[in-house]
Amino acid sequence: MNGLLAILYLAASLSDMKLSDCPTGCLAEAEVPSRVSIRVAKVEFQREIIGDEVYVGYDWGKTYGPFQPTIGVSANDQNALWIGAGTKWTSTDLLGGPIFLEASFMPGFLTKGDGPDIGGAFHFRSSLGVGYEFDNGATILASYDHRSNGDLRELNPGLETIGVRFAFPF
Repeated sequence: MNGLLAILYLAASLSDMKLSDCPTGCLAEAEVPSRVSIRVAKVEFQREIIGDEVYVGYDWGKTYGPFQPTIGVSANDQNALWIGAGTKWTSTDLLGGPIFLEASFMPGFLTKGDGPDIGGAFHFRSSLGVGYEFDNGATILASYDHRSNGDLRELNPGLETIGVRFAFPF
């Protein structure tokens, strides 16, 4: 999975920017709902479920073209802690209706705790998910993400999570 989610994020967000945002300003600032999110997930290492993770995130109430700034922190039952910041892309016109696609890319730092060594402390977290937005602006999303150091170090086995996220307008 090395890099595939990051490439999908980049392709989707830049394509959306070209089609949707560039006619009025490729990176123009726009107001969107800010959200606080909570995600519960299974942690997978080398195709084996090794634990559970809880993630808490915050999405800024602005976008710059298709990019929405986001921050997050996660902890798992192996005492690992991850914290990062980056951007996310959410389809708004792609599927129509309340169903949406979302991808994100977040550089961050990981303390491995009692978990596996995935190659240093600096990691990229990329995610892809499909969700549903309720009338009140809350969302539910099923997602898959991959964390790795992007081959910046010799050791780079990666770590995945598969989970469900609830986000609430703030």
